[in-house]
Amino acid sequence: MTTAAAGSPRTYQVRTYGCQMNVHDSERISGLLEDAGYVRAAEADEQPDVVVFNTCAVRENADNRLYGNLGHLRPVKAKHPGMQIAVGGCLAQKDRGDIVRKAPWVDVVFGTHNIGSLPALLDRARHNTAAEVEILESLEVFPSTLPTRRESTYAGWVSISVGCNNTCTFCIVPSLRGKEKDRRPGDILSEVRALVDSGVLEVTLLGQNVNSYGVEFGDRYAFGKLLRACGDIDGLERVRFTSPHPKDFTDDVIAAMAETPNVCHSLHMPLQSGSDDVLRAMRRSYRSERYLGIIEKVRAAMPDAAITTDIIVGFPGETEADFARTLDVVREARFSSAFTFQYSKRPGTPAATMDGQLPKQVVQERYERLIACVEEITWAENKKLVGETVEVLVAVGEGRKDERTGRMSGRARDGRLVHFATGELAGRIRPGDIVHTVVTYAAPHHLNADGAPLAHRRTRAGDAAEAGQVPRTPGVLLGLPMVGAPAAPPAPVGGCAAP
Repeated sequence: MTTAAAGSPRTYQVRTYGCQMNVHDSERISGLLEDAGYVRAAEADEQPDVVVFNTCAVRENADNRLYGNLGHLRPVKAKHPGMQIAVGGCLAQKDRGDIVRKAPWVDVVFGTHNIGSLPALLDRARHNTAAEVEILESLEVFPSTLPTRRESTYAGWVSISVGCNNTCTFCIVPSLRGKEKDRRPGDILSEVRALVDSGVLEVTLLGQNVNSYGVEFGDRYAFGKLLRACGDIDGLERVRFTSPHPKDFTDDVIAAMAETPNVCHSLHMPLQSGSDDVLRAMRRSYRSERYLGIIEKVRAAMPDAAITTDIIVGFPGETEADFARTLDVVREARFSSAFTFQYSKRPGTPAATMDGQLPKQVVQERYERLIACVEEITWAENKKLVGETVEVLVAVGEGRKDERTGRMSGRARDGRLVHFATGELAGRIRPGDIVHTVVTYAAPHHLNADGAPLAHRRTRAGDAAEAGQVPRTPGVLLGLPMVGAPAAPPAPVGGCAAP
């Protein structure tokens, strides 16, 4: 029996589905549980005391995946009295009490607005021996006020806003995450400094619509100011952000990217469709000409910029001519990578009830043509880098074949995945270290560097990885935003704590 004995801490696992926001929310869930005295279970442990599912309602078959996994846990829980199962995230916000009705062995259901309630809900469910369902309609506390157990020693997520004010017809996120709420610049910069103090080299600024940051306090240049302020933080080597919306993308942001040395020349800019008619039906408030104009300006300011995107195939009413226009935009934009999706109905979205739902075989055939077009372009773009020297931030889990090939893997400054030979430095390079190496081979989705590294720099992030330390950041309080230039940021909050 693996449930905690009297006096010993209860163990937990968090299982995450979905986007970067969900991944970062799971870091907060872990931080909350550890702050409450729980201990992370080993990955091989099949009977932790608490299993938390942090769910997504956007990805296809999200419901089936959740209920399938809950079904697998039912007999495990039956054999281990005291085990608890919690379900949170977007699907929990959407399905609410239906989860307990369909899976009555679930103990806790909590939504996107009240992550901080989880430890109390677990305690209450255990005390009352009954399921606890708590779904709030608006944000209880800003998520970054919660303690966070970071998963990486070298890279960290920092939320600058939550929620979304857009009304895309295919997306259910606004109804689940709520209207946009922006953090005060000083609070964001305090969290970034705390991460850097713990050894983190790379920060990704997160928002459902990240470049609309400032809309709540009336400053349309707030995001560019934030990028420039990140450039003043000593020890912060790479800044990324995701995901922006073309309608809010300003020339000032392009200038901030080009002028701020630690802001990476990589941009994820969702296209969704190259057809103006489909964009109109999606309620995407830009057209292909506007989109390509942004790409042109980005490349004029940063010729080395790597641009990635999202594309949906088979949206209701999409014609062959509409799809052909998407292929035209893909060829013109020359993406370095693309996340491609086949449209599928999401209950609760306007698109789910639109006329012109396309047959699966039509969507599949177009999807395969899109993949072929994208890979032809990404391969050609990657081949241009053969013979070039790249700076690689060494990562964990990026190269599935690394053990067999004797390589290590990481990301170049432009976000491309690089598998590199370690040569005589084998055993000395750690995750979080920086390597300079020469690209020798290009594939559609990655680069290889099979010569000996030109240089290797040991970092504090590498030291932490070698020591098995995990960055933990305390909550950063949410203040009220102010109109105008950001106030002087407060002193950095605490740094890394050893496990």
